[in-house]
Amino acid sequence: MLPAFLMIDDFLANPAEARRAALALDYDPALKHGNYPGLLSDRPLVIAGLEETVGRLVGVPLTPAPGTSHGHCRLTLKGDRGISGVHVDPCFYSGILYLSRPEDCRGGTDFFRHRRTGLDRIVTDPDALAAIGYADPNRLIEEVVNADTLKPGKWEKSFTAPMRYNRLILFSPWMFHNAAPGFGETADHGRLVHLMFFAAR
Repeated sequence: MLPAFLMIDDFLANPAEARRAALALDYDPALKHGNYPGLLSDRPLVIAGLEETVGRLVGVPLTPAPGTSHGHCRLTLKGDRGISGVHVDPCFYSGILYLSRPEDCRGGTDFFRHRRTGLDRIVTDPDALAAIGYADPNRLIEEVVNADTLKPGKWEKSFTAPMRYNRLILFSPWMFHNAAPGFGETADHGRLVHLMFFAAR
């Protein structure tokens, strides 16, 4: 069974090299095309053997999810805002590798429960859907996630996966989650992450 959440510390053998490569990418505001806060790198940061390694960890062969920003890095500074909040990811499995310096790390990734439905993720089982008054998971996404994404009172934080340098978190993309606020005034001190969106192979 696919694990809902995993946390792996000291994931990369040479995180300093990955961080240098991530900071060397271009984060051009003109290229922004998503609802997220901060800026996305202009191209992916390739980590050799990533899909194979994560696939072994979760017990399922994985490949990059098409149409996603798999492998790209995101830089979020203090005060950066997005146009969505709590969300789910359009993929089979998700991952975030934290690359901020140890002395800058704060926050992390927050996970939530929806107050009205009591759910902490999208469910697809017909009986579970019916129990909360839905027949279609897509309608659940529209009326719960998309409708309430920026309404803090609709959500209760379940837990935070704390940011730590070279920590990888892996999780079900259907879990309700959001990035904790950005920080730092410059790229060197900001919230720097490597994003992973996997498809089953």
